[in-house]
Amino acid sequence: MNRGDVVLVRFPHPSGLRGKKRPAVVVQSDAYAGTIGTFVVAEVTKNLTMAKDPACLFIDTATVEGKATGLMRDSVVSCLVLVTVYADTVAQVLGTLSPTMKQRLNDCLKAALGLP
Repeated sequence: MNRGDVVLVRFPHPSGLRGKKRPAVVVQSDAYAGTIGTFVVAEVTKNLTMAKDPACLFIDTATVEGKATGLMRDSVVSCLVLVTVYADTVAQVLGTLSPTMKQRLNDCLKAALGLP
């Protein structure tokens, strides 16, 4: 898996409970792929209320870029909800973000983490 891949993974619930299987985006650097058995991912949600937030990336599935993500409906990648998951919990790769979307994801991560 690579940075920007949209994956289906059992996403842990913030309470520590098991959570549910949902899409997520790999945000970890490609340099660490294969060297450790985990990935840092950002939550993907169909709840569009945060679509305009600077820490969130809106994905419009009606566009070519949106279709390439493999998502079935308009979604938001929330860089406010990042977790580490074991690589073997990734059920499948659904698609990937375009280079332009990855750059926008970088901006969202900077906003979420308070980086310049």
